[in-house]
Amino acid sequence: MNLPELKFDENGLIPAVIQEIDTKEVLMVAYMDKEALRRTIETGFTHFWSRSRQTYWKKGETSGCVQEVKEIYYDCDADTLLVMVKQHGKGACHTGNRTCFYRKIDFQSVK
Repeated sequence: MNLPELKFDENGLIPAVIQEIDTKEVLMVAYMDKEALRRTIETGFTHFWSRSRQTYWKKGETSGCVQEVKEIYYDCDADTLLVMVKQHGKGACHTGNRTCFYRKIDFQSVK
């Protein structure tokens, strides 16, 4: 597999922003290493490295809410991925929400 020169951090990880291709809604952020990226590219479904469990996981493997990969981009510094997906099932968040970004900081009241 001929990948571009990506900049993985000192733990061999790169952040991946996962976005719904149709709505442009940001669904989640997770981390990939080279193996998780390889699995993602080869299978066409998102795979990540779990920093807390220290293992690989396929998104939706148990819930059925898989993410079908449509496009993968990398930023100008080559240290972040943007993965455009078709989200299948109820949503991306383990809480049952469609997106992991369902909470909002009311910055007007924080000032």
